[in-house]
Amino acid sequence: MSLSTAQLLRDLTGLTWRLPVQCAQIHSKPPWEELGTMDVAVGLASCILCFLLPSGWVLSHLESYKKQE
Repeated sequence: MSLSTAQLLRDLTGLTWRLPVQCAQIHSKPPWEELGTMDVAVGLASCILCFLLPSGWVLSHLESYKKQE
């Protein structure tokens, strides 16, 4: 390693050492209202529609993706 590369690495690590690190200020409180059955059902249905349905579709059509066209 040349002298300039070593100096560059030393300068870069020194620069990151001086950067301030911000910590997240996350405070959790109890909910103001209890979640109802309909709220939970809508949340679960939206998770299923957004995440599980597209991945299931891709997995069910995996053989057609493997074919060379």
